[in-house]
Amino acid sequence: MPETPEYTEPIEPTPGIAEANRKVSEAVGAANEKDGRDFADAGRFLIAPPDVPIIYSRRDPQKVVWDFSTYDFLTDSDPESSPSTVNGSLWRQGQLTAMAGLFHVASCRAYRIYQVRGYDLSNMTIVESDEGLIVIDPLACYETAQAALQLFRDRTELTKEQRPIKGVVYTHCHVDHFGGARGLFAELGDALEPGVPVLAPEGFLEHAVSENIYAGPAMARRAQYMYAAQLDKGPTGQVGSGLGLTISTGEVTLVPPTVYIGGPEHQPVPKTQWNDQAYVIPWRPGLYQFELAGVQLLFQLTPGTEAPAEMNIYLPDARALCIAENATHTMHNILSLRGAQVRDAHAWSKYLTEAIQTFGKETDVLFASHHWPMWAEVDESTEKLSNARILEFLNKQRDMYGYLNDQTLRLINAGQTGIEIAEELKTLPPGLNDHWYDRGYYGSVSHNLKAVYQRYMGWYDANPAHLWELPPVQSGASYVQAMGGAEAVVAKAAEAYGKDTAQDFRWAAELLNHVVFGAADPDSGISATALQQAKELQAKVLTQLGYGAENGTWRNAYLVGAQEVVGGPQPAIISQSSADLIRSTTLEQYFSALARSVDGPTAAEQYRAPIVLDWVFTDETGAETGVRCTTTLRNGVLVFVDGGDRLVDVPDAVIRLTRKTLDELAERPGFKHNFDTAVADKVVLLEGDHAQEAADQVFGTLTLPDPQFPIVTP
Repeated sequence: MPETPEYTEPIEPTPGIAEANRKVSEAVGAANEKDGRDFADAGRFLIAPPDVPIIYSRRDPQKVVWDFSTYDFLTDSDPESSPSTVNGSLWRQGQLTAMAGLFHVASCRAYRIYQVRGYDLSNMTIVESDEGLIVIDPLACYETAQAALQLFRDRTELTKEQRPIKGVVYTHCHVDHFGGARGLFAELGDALEPGVPVLAPEGFLEHAVSENIYAGPAMARRAQYMYAAQLDKGPTGQVGSGLGLTISTGEVTLVPPTVYIGGPEHQPVPKTQWNDQAYVIPWRPGLYQFELAGVQLLFQLTPGTEAPAEMNIYLPDARALCIAENATHTMHNILSLRGAQVRDAHAWSKYLTEAIQTFGKETDVLFASHHWPMWAEVDESTEKLSNARILEFLNKQRDMYGYLNDQTLRLINAGQTGIEIAEELKTLPPGLNDHWYDRGYYGSVSHNLKAVYQRYMGWYDANPAHLWELPPVQSGASYVQAMGGAEAVVAKAAEAYGKDTAQDFRWAAELLNHVVFGAADPDSGISATALQQAKELQAKVLTQLGYGAENGTWRNAYLVGAQEVVGGPQPAIISQSSADLIRSTTLEQYFSALARSVDGPTAAEQYRAPIVLDWVFTDETGAETGVRCTTTLRNGVLVFVDGGDRLVDVPDAVIRLTRKTLDELAERPGFKHNFDTAVADKVVLLEGDHAQEAADQVFGTLTLPDPQFPIVTP
């Protein structure tokens, strides 16, 4: 049996990985020497670097939610070389995203545009006019947003009295673009000043709530792999996530929108009301207008692109286009590794075409919710200002998403499966792949092609052998037995590891995964010694795959997996994120979230007859507000009926409470305990002869999510 490498930290790169990374580093160095505009743009107009090394939690002064110093290894290193443990292309991207501070972006007669970058995964944009501030995308958590705004105020010496916040804009419904909203108003006790509008695209709240509450616990756990926020930062650890450095770990908040662009009260500007001079661009159908703090804003809705509800923003006086997260300096995800609904690559491409046609000729500054801006440049041949580079960027991004969509469909119709398509189309064609901003630092060609396949065809590839496969534990045990036992499988994996190629590392990972999972079958016969050998070798294999990855999230996933396969799941990131999101839910969303925690099989077995709870909402005085609903537990399903179930004559229990109390029941783990406490405190009133029993039966079926469920082990 070939010698199995011992698991130690840090793990050295194999000669093959080191050599591959050396070649990439040389190519990157040569490319940077030829064209260093990305580094110039990323550092352009820096006003001030971060003024604190660490941002701490406001709830727990000992908890670090963002640490600038952990990425000093990127900012202090030579751009022309990278360590043997990191793909040189990803190292370059990490250096660019680590450039943090307050930056000036653009100015015009009426206002100035700034960005705070490197304070979170995303950017915070601040538009400053004589009337006040407009904040676009206030980062992912309270603490980073508060610190970013404070940096702006300190360096510009513009106080909240001189420049109060006059509006907040969310470009889309992902948490890193709204989670810090209340941090903007820390000086006001976290409450908005009266009359401050909060703008968002139509559908924002529905999708923000559904994404972060319905499957939020599972997404948060998977995000530990995708962003690796708890992994050590450095050449053998996390070097960023491609889209930014990582996600902050502070308090997530939400100030609900007050103005929905595209909603019933805010429709597109008709041609008869279009002002060519003020808006700069020609009229077309589907453009929206809003004025904040004396600043004209034009909006293009882009639903179904990077987010289900998203919008681009054009600032005509500055000839500046905020492209939201629809075009960034990386290939984005068609399906996020943390989990999400599959995005529509065709719609993404279509809306970028629309943006190019609508704003392209009149855009001199392009900025986004991530990464660094681009500016029009003087063309040396004509000595005139040209935005050709901006247009090329937008066109190449558009072409990239179109290519992923169309070529997947072409090969689907040729009979290929998602895995086969990803193996055939390993890279983008040269016209796209030779641009840094189309490289797969965040999304990848491989998992995006599989995502497009999933969008159109689903999980099943039509091969009936895959219709009813064994789960990993049973499958693993059977494979190990068929291959001659765990020792033989580990030996085969060690042999593959020794061949030192990506193909063989992939094969070794697959072999060892069968041993790790198969060992959980009590009849597998896999010894503790063989299991430990498999885990230690798997840690080596996953580490090499991580070291070689150009994609930041792939590297993170491999390295976290390597850590957890031997050490077990990381500690859960304790989040205080739920309160604002819960308060923003509709009753239907609230009880849908509750329904997803019902232990259906147990409930269906124990309670054959429906159990009906009638919820009646009151104000603080106990007077009914006219809002009510019914929930019925039947067949293992908690069914919600708004306004009360017309087919129920007498419910098993009537529950009287305020909406505030209902929200508080879900803000802490243990709904049943919280409910019983509220009943004992007479905050919740029950009516009915067997009301408490009915409530106990329903709420006794509720389960708690596991924030530390294993991923690379059973």
